[in-house]
Amino acid sequence: MATAQKIVDILKQQNITHAVGVPDNGSAKIYELLRDEPQIDVITVTREGEAFAIASGLYIGGKKPIIIIQNTGFLESGDAIRGTVINMKIPVVVFIGYRGYHNRDENGDWVDSVATFTEPTLNAWNIPYKTLEEDTDIEYIEWAFNKSDESSLPAVVLLIGHAT
Repeated sequence: MATAQKIVDILKQQNITHAVGVPDNGSAKIYELLRDEPQIDVITVTREGEAFAIASGLYIGGKKPIIIIQNTGFLESGDAIRGTVINMKIPVVVFIGYRGYHNRDENGDWVDSVATFTEPTLNAWNIPYKTLEEDTDIEYIEWAFNKSDESSLPAVVLLIGHAT
C-alpha cells in the first residue's frame, strides 16, 4: 500500500483537525503517525457508525475531520451514513480499508465476502470513490477532498493493503 507518512502529509496539507474511526491492521501505521501530529486529534470509537455522527458534529462545530474505518464497519454504518453525512450534507472524506481485496481463491473469487459488497454498496449509495494502493495513487486523496467539497457529501478513498 501507499506510504503512511505520505498520506499523513496530505492530511496535514488539507488542514485536517480530527481523525475519527476504528484502527485496524491496514490503518494502524496511519493512526500511529496521526497521534504524533499536534494539529490533528485522533478520536477512536467503539463502532464505525459513531464515527460518522462524531465527524458530522465536528464539522458543524467548524472543524475538518476525516473518517478512517474498514469496509466491514462501513457496511455496518449504513443508517449512520444516511442519517448524518448524507442527509446533513456533510463534506467528509472517508478512508475505508479494503479488507479481502487481495484474498482470492484459485478461481479468482474473493475468499472474504466483505470485498464483494464494498464497491457495489458505494455505488448503490452514490458515494464516489477511488482506490489507493500505491504511492502513485496518492493524488486520489486530493481528488476525494475536492469531490466532497464540491458536493457537500462524503467521498471515499479505498485503502488497499497495509500502510507502511
